Amino acid sequence: MKKKAIVIIPTYNERENIRRLVPALQEVFADKMISDWDLGILVVDDTSPDKTYEVVADLQRKHKNLYLLVNKKKSGLGGAYLKGMAHAFIELKADVIFEFDADFSHDPKKIPQFLAAIDRGADMVLGSRYIRGGGIPKNWGFHRKFLSVVGNIIIAVVLTNFKIRDWTTGYRAITRKVYDSVHRHLDSERFSGYTFQIGFLHRTVQAGYKVVEVPFMFVDRTHGKSKLGPEYIKNTLMYIIKVRIEQLLQSKVFKFVMVGGFGALVQLMSLQLYRFLLPEFQISILTKYLLATLLSIETAIVSNFIFNNIWTFSDRKLKPAQIPSKFVQFNLTSMGSLLIQLAIAAAGQQFIGIFDLFTLPILNVVVDTGMVFAVVGILVGMFWNFFAYTTFIWKKKK
Repeated sequence: MKKKAIVIIPTYNERENIRRLVPALQEVFADKMISDWDLGILVVDDTSPDKTYEVVADLQRKHKNLYLLVNKKKSGLGGAYLKGMAHAFIELKADVIFEFDADFSHDPKKIPQFLAAIDRGADMVLGSRYIRGGGIPKNWGFHRKFLSVVGNIIIAVVLTNFKIRDWTTGYRAITRKVYDSVHRHLDSERFSGYTFQIGFLHRTVQAGYKVVEVPFMFVDRTHGKSKLGPEYIKNTLMYIIKVRIEQLLQSKVFKFVMVGGFGALVQLMSLQLYRFLLPEFQISILTKYLLATLLSIETAIVSNFIFNNIWTFSDRKLKPAQIPSKFVQFNLTSMGSLLIQLAIAAAGQQFIGIFDLFTLPILNVVVDTGMVFAVVGILVGMFWNFFAYTTFIWKKKK
């Protein structure tokens, strides 16, 4: 039984382009390289004022594998693709769908390469302009090149993912399992413009699917007007910054730092409490202070252990039977951090010495090398703690 692929083409005032594009795609579909695929075309038209849908309806008489969806209300790129995908996968029983522009910007002859990548195990295939063999029009104006090239760089930097070279490409092949996993997380209202492409790809990468890039030369449209507007920049920036903040807030490193900061606050507050309570005992002032310090440190350790277990490493939460032994390990690793800080302070004093560096006038505080050694020790100690926690205490579940 042949696998089925549907090329989805969103249209709005693409009457002249769609009249030429459908036969061009049909010619590619006849390629022997993809004879084991059953291919079709689904046009999703936003009730174009130029009545693009009438041209498609006329072409359907000749092409039985041409389908049409007409949106009574303009839904934008994201909405059109989501409706088209739902129809292609559910009603037309597609195994793969293509995202394809109506303006001939995407080379139909690349479709066999996309399907070959799918056959080799790819879950999503991108038509990439920024890998060897791909490219953008040389006659593009500076602003278009800037938006495309620099835009992709900014997205890669903010999302800290440099494996994907073309984040904004609209030429894609997507498998059913990717759609099933990703589409429910995309609100067509929020992703109405070109941000849809970035959001869909980002969700796919996050879910761990195999994404492959195929080079293609982007061709500028010859009929009609580009629909790229100023909202592209604003919506894209808002999306990637929001996503990055969400990722940061959900990251283990952020949670670890927050728990550590809260633990420091617990230690300071409990130190004052123990110093208030301990005078009831007949002990010296020095012994009283040391005892209160040790108790406050252990209280902070207990706090850190509890919150790291239920929040930072919630996906690796310890079983009740593991808690006693792991708590002992937690104390030992925390002691390791303390020893690291002491070692750095001692080494700094021995080989560099303690001397003033500068004064903070507003706070009237003198910063010396001792404070620098302390800060370095704390940072290295935190690195050690995070390494020890993830390696020995909250190991990643296999």
